[in-house]
Amino acid sequence: MSTSKYPESRHNQAVARWATIISLATLVSRLLGFVRDVVIARLFGVYVYAQAFVIAFRIPNLFRDLVAEGASNAAIVPVLSEYSLKRSKEEFWELANILLNLLIVVLSAITILGIIFSPLIVRMIAPGFIASPQKLAATINLNRIIFPYILLIGLAAYAMAVLNSLKNFTVSAFAPCLLNIAIIICAMLFGENIIGLAAGVLVGGILQLAVQVPVLYRKGFRPKLALCFNHPGVVQVKRLMLPRLASSSIYQLNNFVDSIFGSLAVIVGEGGVAVLYFAYRLIQFPIGIFSNAIAQAILPTFSTQVLEESHDELKITLSWGLRAVFFVMLPITAVFMVLAGPLVFTLFGGGRFDLNSGFLTSNALFFYSIGLSAYGGTKILQSCFFALKDTVTPTKIAGLALIINIVLNTLLMFPLKIGGLALATSISGIITFFFLFFILKRRLDGFGEHKILNSFLRISAASFCMAVVCFLVNRALNLALALFFGALSYIVFCFLFGVSELKELMHKPLWRTIRN
Repeated sequence: MSTSKYPESRHNQAVARWATIISLATLVSRLLGFVRDVVIARLFGVYVYAQAFVIAFRIPNLFRDLVAEGASNAAIVPVLSEYSLKRSKEEFWELANILLNLLIVVLSAITILGIIFSPLIVRMIAPGFIASPQKLAATINLNRIIFPYILLIGLAAYAMAVLNSLKNFTVSAFAPCLLNIAIIICAMLFGENIIGLAAGVLVGGILQLAVQVPVLYRKGFRPKLALCFNHPGVVQVKRLMLPRLASSSIYQLNNFVDSIFGSLAVIVGEGGVAVLYFAYRLIQFPIGIFSNAIAQAILPTFSTQVLEESHDELKITLSWGLRAVFFVMLPITAVFMVLAGPLVFTLFGGGRFDLNSGFLTSNALFFYSIGLSAYGGTKILQSCFFALKDTVTPTKIAGLALIINIVLNTLLMFPLKIGGLALATSISGIITFFFLFFILKRRLDGFGEHKILNSFLRISAASFCMAVVCFLVNRALNLALALFFGALSYIVFCFLFGVSELKELMHKPLWRTIRN
């Protein structure tokens, strides 16, 4: 434990270093993602082909989240981390090879079935498209072209899991950038031909896998055929993975529920699916850059602390992770709520993204942003549960959140239209966070929740004052100056309200941890 004025465990320093690397990579990827979305928005607006691509790409994205952000981190990383600490290199790579062979078999089967049953799948997740034969046909064709991406991204996710278990984050963190680059280039080459987006997805999947293979080889990986899947490590991974897959499936069903309701143009208006996509992409920007980065980097540390039975260290790391998320997410929430319109029109406006598209998207962004801090905090709490090898509890809570989301969507879509669907997602996300928080509090016999609450209130006060500054400056001047003065004022208000996280950051900036 550091003896400095702001004590910080050695584990937290390592997590900060890894999270910084992942954050930088994710920042590049998200910026490229914005360029990609701007290209899509200006080429297709929120109308027929934009909606077709959103639905067609959402299905392989489901499996990307299940395998990449779900199964690999929740099940594979803890098990491989244990093998890397307590077993020989030969045993580690033997297990890695068996997992690879199993993954290829499963993902290949899913890909083939997905291509065959695309018409049925599209009708299930976008029933509103049935009324438009052109939209339905375009979505089915795109879905069939994109489906092999599941196999490619699944193998890329496997490579990421192996490298992360070896505490190597850099290459796998930057790999998603290649997907966005591929889509941008293909979209520009094909123009308003929607096939260009599908081609970009497949090329990006190939590149994401290819860039990680040389690093795996240098680490000692040698692929071998292994069709016997009853290895003890595989059994352990399956035991952890199945509930996690159920949990992630439920989380993704929330998105599919939004797609189902968003496709009902008669109730929520035309373009609902694309509107939700563009608004949620903005929400995912800070989550991806910061919350997902910390959650990805913190999981191996949680796993190590659990294995070493260092529950005091675990509590410190968990508290630090939540407070760090609030320090970043609460001010961004405030910015999204007061500047939703200017942000959307500045980023996406132009081409076929017209005034109506911008109004609908900014409305959805406002309501999505209400749950932003809860989304980020949930990522940290779930990582702690996974390190404790409990994937059942998050699954149960996710199931409850799904039911709440469906009920709220049904109630809110009539008075609030597309905004009601976004608000329902936020409310269900907040409920999920509180359930996980209090369950973990009871299980760990507390983890500094009073300090977390105190930090939350101080940061909230600073964020509220910053939001007022942003609103006034934007009305008097422009968006760029509003963001600039908002950021400066947030720092000032953090000092005034005694936000300790800012002082800790100034005492030991994250960039210094990279040099160490």
